Amino acid sequence: MKFEEYRIADGIKTSINKLGYKKPTDIQYKSIPPILKGEDVLAIAQTGTGKTAAFAIPILHILQERKSGKFRPDGVKCLVMAPTHELALQIEQVFNTLGKHTRLDMLCIHGGVEQEPQIKQLSKGVDILIATPGRMFDLVSQGALKLGRVEILVLDEADHMLDLGFIKDIRDLMRHLPKRRQTLFFSATINDEIKKLAYSLVTNAIRIQISPKDPVAKNIEHAVANVEMDDKRFFLENMISNDPDKKILVFVRTKVRAERVKKALERVKLDSDTIHSDKLQAEREQTMKRFRSGELKVLIATDISARGIDVPNVDFVINYDLPESSDNYVHRVGRTGRGREKGQAISFCSTEEKELLAEIEEALGKSIQRVAITKGEYQLILDTTEDTSDNWKQLMREAESSIDNRRKKKKKKKK
Repeated sequence: MKFEEYRIADGIKTSINKLGYKKPTDIQYKSIPPILKGEDVLAIAQTGTGKTAAFAIPILHILQERKSGKFRPDGVKCLVMAPTHELALQIEQVFNTLGKHTRLDMLCIHGGVEQEPQIKQLSKGVDILIATPGRMFDLVSQGALKLGRVEILVLDEADHMLDLGFIKDIRDLMRHLPKRRQTLFFSATINDEIKKLAYSLVTNAIRIQISPKDPVAKNIEHAVANVEMDDKRFFLENMISNDPDKKILVFVRTKVRAERVKKALERVKLDSDTIHSDKLQAEREQTMKRFRSGELKVLIATDISARGIDVPNVDFVINYDLPESSDNYVHRVGRTGRGREKGQAISFCSTEEKELLAEIEEALGKSIQRVAITKGEYQLILDTTEDTSDNWKQLMREAESSIDNRRKKKKKKKK
């Protein structure tokens, strides 16, 4: 089935056509019809499957049709909850792009920025509100945001919301919403806790699960290289230097680690930047803008900061540190090879991480390809580095100092 065959507003079809989309992805094909019918949906699909458009397209059509009626009351009609600032802004972009030829007003509210402009915009009237939990509850408690007329609730990346401890916030949210509403629940993974939450929110939901036998897309080549912890920076330097024009996303486990790796790359005159929760929102947005545009070639991220983010044309994903779960592994490597593009992912595995690797492979149900590196090749990479310093303690101090300075800036900004 093609998008042109769907019974959706012509303006939305025009936007879809301009984006070059002809046929819906699996999650879109299965989600759009029941959402258009007004049914609750519980959908399990990984990031990168087109799930934002899977709910944005039908929501835009439904609200556009209702807005044309004479007796439509004012107020927020659709609330989309997202766990992070970056994901919320990304969802807003999808709604704005697809809804360009509609008469709907959209707004994204999140922390880290002044709330007055958001309150002013809300007072003018908003049809679709995309929000992170913290800022949304701040505005509700101040009386600046009323949710009594919400007709459609979307929880996106629900599993990530639970990881971040938002389950109480989600339950509290229900007190502010009408009982009669359409609820759309989207999650990348499913477990008993997520099921319990989902079934407490939806009514007779259509359940959709897009779970390929191999959770890693076929167009992604992913492999593991055995590299000792202290040598990882040299191998990262080597990969970046060999492919200076490639867009590379590097995953690390902690914020301090991210800053440490950035400092190591600075020492060998390689440009990179970091994204994590201790950076100011304006800094994070600017970094993402540079990376999306291709001006920045190397981005170092933590799992939490990058979860759900869609960045086009990532050539390489590098797991500098192995993730602590197979779900995170799939999320990380899925940042490359989007759509029909080919992608490559490489994981550095130290001796200390071999147990983690075994757990990931067991969960995936298959072995991950190994990169064969001879002793001579390994030594050559160590010998050809531009970094002549082994002072890791100094790098640690610099990274920790950078984190502390950012925290002070954030506190100052809040005041």
